[in-house]
Amino acid sequence: MLRSNLTLGILLLLPAFARADAFDNYINAILAKIPDSKSAEKIAKLTPELMVQHSRALPGINAAFIVVKTNENRYARLLVQPARQKISGTDSVPIVFVERYLTYREGAERTTHASGQNVRLFGDFRFNLDIGQVVPANVSADLRIVDGKDGFYMEPVGKAELYVVTKHLPEANSIKATKLVVGEKFEQRYFNGQYKLYDDGRRTGMLHLKVADNGEVSGHYYSDKDGQKYEVSGKVGNTPPHQISFIITYPRTAQTFNGHLFTGDGRAITGTSRLQGNETGFYALRVE
Repeated sequence: MLRSNLTLGILLLLPAFARADAFDNYINAILAKIPDSKSAEKIAKLTPELMVQHSRALPGINAAFIVVKTNENRYARLLVQPARQKISGTDSVPIVFVERYLTYREGAERTTHASGQNVRLFGDFRFNLDIGQVVPANVSADLRIVDGKDGFYMEPVGKAELYVVTKHLPEANSIKATKLVVGEKFEQRYFNGQYKLYDDGRRTGMLHLKVADNGEVSGHYYSDKDGQKYEVSGKVGNTPPHQISFIITYPRTAQTFNGHLFTGDGRAITGTSRLQGNETGFYALRVE
């Protein structure tokens, strides 16, 4: 009964999950290339004119893409736009609208140190990207909004460095997986690939699986919560051949998954998981 209910739920949800956009593809290693890239420019002032000029540097996104090396030597990425905020009646003031921002943990591939969205930065506001907060003048900041005689603009503070991306970097393009074609006879290689994992309606992430000729499973899992990477190990079955068992190893515990891959099209794995004695359901949708 549990497997039937899981399968029905997946069929209803298959078209629904969102794919990452160009902004999300800029992982920490790619941001570290920005200071030396010909596709970015280091600037002392980010004016509204520059934001508009470079608002289409990333495909499918209508906002300026900026990269900041913070005072604590972390890399952060932001999507920003010039805007005006209504304050009373017909009066309004200029602001920098931060659509999204994310600061990576130093030395990590995708682990998030701070993140947020829909931040309005008014004149004289200071923004600390290491903690993801607007801060007062007596607290260290990475960015400051200036509204004075020289105009309205954003500038880096202290040792922070500000770069505007002028052209999308090819290394940030999504890698398109080969579409899986399932034959009449099921093969273990059908498990290979990337999946969006939904665990008990509580946890989500990207699951990468690779099956060796002897049926041993290896791979990794990136948590959507903070981008942290965890190792995956396991085994695929012989009877039936579309059965898989794998373990995600966390720092203080491990979670076991037992499931079956759809034999018709290989689009999903469904089954149950066990974490600290609790058994729950999961499904994983193939990302193509």
